[in-house]
Amino acid sequence: MKVTLASGDALVIVDMQNDFLPGGSLAVPMGDTIIPVINRYLRLFHDHGLPVFATRDWHPSDHCSFQQQGGQWPAHCIATTSGAAFHPDIEFPINTQVISKATTREKDAYSGFTDTQFNALLQTSGIRRLFVGGIATEYCVLNTVKDALQAHYATYVLEDAIRAINLKPDDNLHALREMKRLGATLIPFGAIAA
Repeated sequence: MKVTLASGDALVIVDMQNDFLPGGSLAVPMGDTIIPVINRYLRLFHDHGLPVFATRDWHPSDHCSFQQQGGQWPAHCIATTSGAAFHPDIEFPINTQVISKATTREKDAYSGFTDTQFNALLQTSGIRRLFVGGIATEYCVLNTVKDALQAHYATYVLEDAIRAINLKPDDNLHALREMKRLGATLIPFGAIAA
């Protein structure tokens, strides 16, 4: 299957932050290996004049998801710290729109749509199709894709530009199946017609 990019398309890069990459406090195994692929997508969308969005965790230091507060995860992506910064090797275009999520202490958010202006921004921009990559497949990618589909965006998952934590060995596989079941289309870079 080939997909031709058109007006109304947007690229969404999920949570490519230092704390989620090797050396970070909540590293996705081999998460950095998708950076060159993500950069190819970034160049492709930029060359077509299409918008790019980047989601990020932007937590307060006492966020409810942290183990110190009784949550599941080690402290990560605390707002304004180097761990919350995007990886320096990612070549985001200058006009990339950043969506900060899980910004309040009391509420976690895996999806870029939860308690953000993301959907309003997409609607204002006339977006109809989303192409989603990033980390982690079974958490923030999955939940962002779920919400995109629920909001009636045609949604493509960039299968060569995602990585899973895989706390359980099949988490990645289950997440991919769930996204397909809900109506997302999984595609590699080669499926996009230049």
